[in-house]
Amino acid sequence: MNHPQISYIDFILIIKMVKNKLTFLFDGGCPLCLRETNFLKRRDTLNQIRFVDINDQNYDPTFFNQISYPEAMSNLHGILENGQIIRGLDVLAYSYELIGLGWVYYPLKIKLLSPVLRLFYKYWAKYRLQITGRSNIEKICKSECAQ
Repeated sequence: MNHPQISYIDFILIIKMVKNKLTFLFDGGCPLCLRETNFLKRRDTLNQIRFVDINDQNYDPTFFNQISYPEAMSNLHGILENGQIIRGLDVLAYSYELIGLGWVYYPLKIKLLSPVLRLFYKYWAKYRLQITGRSNIEKICKSECAQ
């Protein structure tokens, strides 16, 4: 029987995606995003979350539900073990649940508070590059998207 050839790195990526409950796509160039990600990494003692820096030169959307670099930069993305994509605060809430701190995002479950928190996050996602003193997405993408 003829089986398609895949590289060792691709094989490891596939195995890790199957094992993890969440693949967490993050912007390693964002100081605040990196701080949050490092906190989650330290707390993820059961290795339930796979962290993927979209700024890594080896980032390939093919392995991550076709989430392109510009799309990933526009909002936090997570991929559940069943392949479903979640975004924004839902990624953080699920991440905190996996590390045993789900109560931190309990306010998202409160009907009156959830829309306000989501609006605040939407603002953060839209302006985070400016807030953290980085170039706009068009300038960043000229170098990153060409890869």
